[in-house]
Amino acid sequence: MNNNQQNNTFQINNNTSQATVNTNSMITAKQQVAANNHQKVKNNNSPKDAKLKKFKYKIKQSDGKVVESYFAAENKSDVESFLINKGYQVLSIEEDKLSSIGLTSPMTAKKMSSKDLNFFLMQLSTYIKSGIPLLDSMEILSRQAKSNSNKMLYRRIVFELSRGVTFSNCLEKQGKVFPKMLVNMLKTSEMTGDLTGVLDDMAAYYKRQDSNRKQIINAMTYPSVLLIFAAAVLTFVITYVVPQFTSMYESTGSKLPQITLTIINISNFVTKNWLFILLIIFAIVGIIALLYKSSKKVKYALQYLTMHIPVVKDIIKYNQLVTFTSTFSTLIKHDVFITDSMDILSKITENEIYKEIIDKAINNLSKGNGVSVAFKDHWAFPETAYEMLLTGEKTGKLGEMMEHVSTYYQEEQTNIVTRLKSLIEPIMIVLLAVLVGIILLAVVVPMFDIYKTII
Repeated sequence: MNNNQQNNTFQINNNTSQATVNTNSMITAKQQVAANNHQKVKNNNSPKDAKLKKFKYKIKQSDGKVVESYFAAENKSDVESFLINKGYQVLSIEEDKLSSIGLTSPMTAKKMSSKDLNFFLMQLSTYIKSGIPLLDSMEILSRQAKSNSNKMLYRRIVFELSRGVTFSNCLEKQGKVFPKMLVNMLKTSEMTGDLTGVLDDMAAYYKRQDSNRKQIINAMTYPSVLLIFAAAVLTFVITYVVPQFTSMYESTGSKLPQITLTIINISNFVTKNWLFILLIIFAIVGIIALLYKSSKKVKYALQYLTMHIPVVKDIIKYNQLVTFTSTFSTLIKHDVFITDSMDILSKITENEIYKEIIDKAINNLSKGNGVSVAFKDHWAFPETAYEMLLTGEKTGKLGEMMEHVSTYYQEEQTNIVTRLKSLIEPIMIVLLAVLVGIILLAVVVPMFDIYKTII
């Protein structure tokens, strides 16, 4: 080999080595960014809520138009500096003391619905994609907001952004208005620079959540209305129709069959104690609701019970499964570590049964085991879903598999709701007809006996 060939070979090897070093450096850099990002998500702590006050201000715009509105801030000088920086001539700023309490307290903040979140994120993404800066995009949203509460909310975000606060921290400072998952995902986007991508994905996520919620409401509304109607009809028959016949039977002194006596006794008890019965019902419902909110054991028991009720159990079970898998998929697809994903899922889930499974999965991960072990042979997690979870874990395509599971059981839930709607009406009609028929038969049969004695 001559010197030129040796030099060329050395140059090629040197370039190859350099390319390898550069590639490894890029991978290491990406891993470092991801690690830092996930560590920030993991160490995320909600800031203490600043005590904001509501100020009423009057300004003159550049076109000479005088505008009056409200703004929430810690003090008057913050409001003044913010308005001046926007190029407005400040005419007056006064504190509205009657409305200053609890503006951003986590105990009083109203959580934004999935429907509103979808619209908010979708609009914001559209403006940013059009080349409008984030701050200006939020100002546009604040002007377009129809409700005063949303106007105040967006203006507070604009105010924080103008002070140099990151977008995720701006949302985090609003108490319970924005979900923790959204805040964490925005923290991820701020590290990776993919804000619009995260906004689009989260908008689609909350759209699915809203659609899923509406399906559950539609599935439960129809049978609930029929049940209330049936209860109203039975109450009317027991409290009004039966007493009319009772007085007639008492005047004849005829011997009544046992079924008639039972219906009359029930009618007399309900008529005399209806207020007491209503109070007991309201008390039971109130106690259950209070215990559901305050006791995890009661919440677990009630959720366990509802997920085993015939006919509707699959709807409730699939709803929880779709919520879990779609959220899990969203987190994994945005490169959130699986340990952090499970930790976030444990914090945001409202179902104690799934929370228990997730906690077991976190414990398994800490021991070096797979996440799928905690879901194996569990009644709340179907075998098909488990197999896909296991496959995704083995192939490294966990996010894709969880998305497929979510889509599949979303369709299954839709089919069950459709079948339930077609079956529930004839079932309720037959049930109501049987109950009313028994009552009417019990009060009508003695009339034939009385008629025979008269003849």
